[in-house]
Amino acid sequence: MAYELKMPQLGLTMEEGTVAAWLKKEGDAVRIGDAVAEIATDKLTNVIVSEAEGVLLRCVAQEEEDVPVGGTLAWIGTPGEAIPGGASAPKAAEAAPAGAAEPAGAKKVIVIGGGPGGYVAAIRLAQLGAEVTVVEREHLGGTCLNIGCIPTKCLLHSAELTEDIRKQGSEIGIRVSGLTIDFPQVIAHKNAVSKKLTSGIAGLLRSNHIATLEGEARFLAPGVVLVRGKDGSERKLSADAIIVAVGSVNAAPPIPGIDGEHVIDSTGALSLDALPESMVVIGGGVIGLELACAYAAFGTRITVVEALDHMLPMLDGDLTKIGVEHMKRMGIAFRLSTKVVGIESCGKDGARVRVQTPDGGEEILCGDKVLVATGRRANTEALDLAAGKLDNDRGRIVVNDKMETSVPGVYAVGDCVKGYAQLAHTASAMGETAAENIMGVEAHYDQTTNPTCVYIEPEAASVGLTEEQCRAQGIACQIGKFPMAANGKALILNGGEGLVKIIAGKEFGEILGMHIIGPRATDLIAEGALAIGGEMTLDEIIAVIHSHPTVTEAVREAALHAEHRAVHTTNR
Repeated sequence: MAYELKMPQLGLTMEEGTVAAWLKKEGDAVRIGDAVAEIATDKLTNVIVSEAEGVLLRCVAQEEEDVPVGGTLAWIGTPGEAIPGGASAPKAAEAAPAGAAEPAGAKKVIVIGGGPGGYVAAIRLAQLGAEVTVVEREHLGGTCLNIGCIPTKCLLHSAELTEDIRKQGSEIGIRVSGLTIDFPQVIAHKNAVSKKLTSGIAGLLRSNHIATLEGEARFLAPGVVLVRGKDGSERKLSADAIIVAVGSVNAAPPIPGIDGEHVIDSTGALSLDALPESMVVIGGGVIGLELACAYAAFGTRITVVEALDHMLPMLDGDLTKIGVEHMKRMGIAFRLSTKVVGIESCGKDGARVRVQTPDGGEEILCGDKVLVATGRRANTEALDLAAGKLDNDRGRIVVNDKMETSVPGVYAVGDCVKGYAQLAHTASAMGETAAENIMGVEAHYDQTTNPTCVYIEPEAASVGLTEEQCRAQGIACQIGKFPMAANGKALILNGGEGLVKIIAGKEFGEILGMHIIGPRATDLIAEGALAIGGEMTLDEIIAVIHSHPTVTEAVREAALHAEHRAVHTTNR
């Protein structure tokens, strides 16, 4: 008797699903466990597998058709078998001859995590001919698209417009009275952008015939994972290769009172119901300072507490100096070399943060909210790395430059690996590297051209060696600088605040580093990455005509300055 393939309930609240794609066509041979169709729900795309063996007799539901839970998707049976309802079925001639060898199947790969590392790896695998399944326990797009890069930049864009209107508006002839912040709408805009991008990723996976399973994965043994769905169902999976791309989560230091009602992390800072009047930010790194700039522009009084005596160590010192001075003008207060020793709730009045000052004394800082932004840790706790026999350092998976782990056939990429920058574009590049190695295309991850972008005000970006690193390594270099104050477009955009700094080898002039703070810095840095990757010299940058009036001219001018050929600034 023919087997009826029905629409399963893939979530507790699911009432219907959409047939995104048929993976088998009528007349194809089907084995138990074969993927037959992709089903799309509001969140994810799932693969439906057969529990019977035979031939796909009839696809009852068409692609893009909505089918209720329990509704008939297809019939599977023996060639020529009658289908309930009187419909005829394809004859045996359409099926593979009995006893014929199955064609060699595509390489099967499981990708654990649907963030910038995972979904990019999955797409590259599919391009190279793999059969790919992405396991995602929460949201496609990962931290970056849902609670990280993209939402933060939405918040910062709203803040930048506010800052421009308040500080520059009257100067350029735009006078606005009664400027107010509709903070719920700021958050709504952020949510809308994130949803659009995550929906786009779901579409990309479907178009590349990549299956998606909703659930949490953990290793049962090397190369074997168990996926547990939100409804409690469990599914054991194995494949020719596995990529771990589970990202990172906020790290909470052991501070008494850190779990208080007014204490938030970066995720909480992106979903507040109302704009706080004051905020204490614990941590002077990228996340803390980006959110500090956003809320300061909205009018929140900000105090940043940092245990070190400096901030943003990944940036060249000249850039950090300009950035900190601007943030001070925004009204942000800084407490450096200051240790947080406790947080106490003040009820409706917010929280009090007890800190130890550099001289050993104690100070109380008050805020409606306390933002903890002290870094992130690998999100590998649920994976059971021990069962998977994966070498790791406190949860950070050890990999080589091919993204191979200690277990053959298992790869890891992104924030969950040890020794690399925790950046979305880093994860994506690693994902492509892992995918290509799995599919027999030798690739190596090289972080030489990996830029760091910091969306403070004004934004900053860096690639390659800093001046401080060159000195520490004993590298003889020449340095070129060009102030944004001498660039016409920068003067228009932000009054000319900022700097372009180029570091080149002393003997040959090869580009070793480029560091920019000012308008469009995070876009301009691609020229520096390209120059380093292409082993370009100062002369080659100078030989390229840069259009006028643009901020890009400042890059060429900095190269000219390094060779004492500056035109629009002095050569001292």
